[in-house]
Amino acid sequence: MDARQEELRGRLGALGFDEVRFATLAELRGEKLREWLAAGHHGEMQWMERTAEKRLWPELVLPGARSIIMLGVNYWSEEGRVMRDEDKPVWARYALHEDYHDTMKPGLVAAGRAIEEIYAVEEKAYRYYVDTGPVLERGWAARAGLGFIGKNAMLISRRHGNWLFLAAILTTVEFEPDEPVRKKIAGAVAGGETEPVGLLCGKCTRCLDACPTGAFAAPGVVDARRCVSYQTIENKGVIPRELRAGIGNRIYGCDVCLEVCPWNRFARAGRAVLLVARRELAGLTVREILALTAERFAEVFRKTPIKRVKLAGLLRNACVVAGNSGDAELIEPLLKLVAHESALVRTHAVWAVRKLGGAERLAEARATETDAGVLAEYAAEV
Repeated sequence: MDARQEELRGRLGALGFDEVRFATLAELRGEKLREWLAAGHHGEMQWMERTAEKRLWPELVLPGARSIIMLGVNYWSEEGRVMRDEDKPVWARYALHEDYHDTMKPGLVAAGRAIEEIYAVEEKAYRYYVDTGPVLERGWAARAGLGFIGKNAMLISRRHGNWLFLAAILTTVEFEPDEPVRKKIAGAVAGGETEPVGLLCGKCTRCLDACPTGAFAAPGVVDARRCVSYQTIENKGVIPRELRAGIGNRIYGCDVCLEVCPWNRFARAGRAVLLVARRELAGLTVREILALTAERFAEVFRKTPIKRVKLAGLLRNACVVAGNSGDAELIEPLLKLVAHESALVRTHAVWAVRKLGGAERLAEARATETDAGVLAEYAAEV
């Protein structure tokens, strides 16, 4: 392999990237993406439709693009594994850090400078993204050999399990591609560009079976509309009543289909050079979250990805968790939210109070309510 390419790989690894792999860019066959979009599995994520062609043809993103550098940062930790208290809301592991989009950016800036120095190119010769651009990161990561696409539709690494943040650098520099993960089948080899979903999953279906809301339309196909992560993060409106029980105590995101994967037995704590842990968030109680003010929300969740859902979104999620808790002592803080300025919060607070057996205490608030959605919750059977 080219000495400059290996020098670059070493430089990027030293910056804190736990995986550095290369792939040759080409137009991707887009049947699966188009079928997924046509089925409406993307829910209200309209940006997926708007950027579909760019995701399939990288030259539309960076003219002259010839290669992609796929980078992975391991965010597994032993501490995160044991932080699961049934009496407290559960956060997706990645949320227990400062926003990785921000903390990984300095590493990408430095990576760009390394490309410029080693290959004598200008800044316009590359473009980097951390899970925000029109790039099919998991597909390219599989092509570059970081792992394979599991039945849970996630990238699964043989070294890191399901716990990699991905970043991509599109570039006009031509690199020698790394080998994708392959599997020997009766003397033949499967993998690479024709890699099937679940290449190294065997007969295992733990992820499909464990999903609390039945979000898998097929192995490797997630219907976002039924996914806990989508409902608690991407959905900005009312969480469908039929999905609320399945959310359980998951207040932001969901790791169930990742956590049950047997490949995680190989996971080890990463260097975390490009991460900033915020483990204290796991200690917050439902009552504390239900009592959040705008000022307190900004203080507690500053720099974290949780700020994306804003206060109303987090209170909505907390109401669902409270309603699922069976703890009647939460009726009091929920009743305060029945009068919240946000109709979204009021809607879910009413549901939670009814779920906990406090329906008779809603009469006074109901008499002054005008929002149709909230009134529907008053009238609904639980």
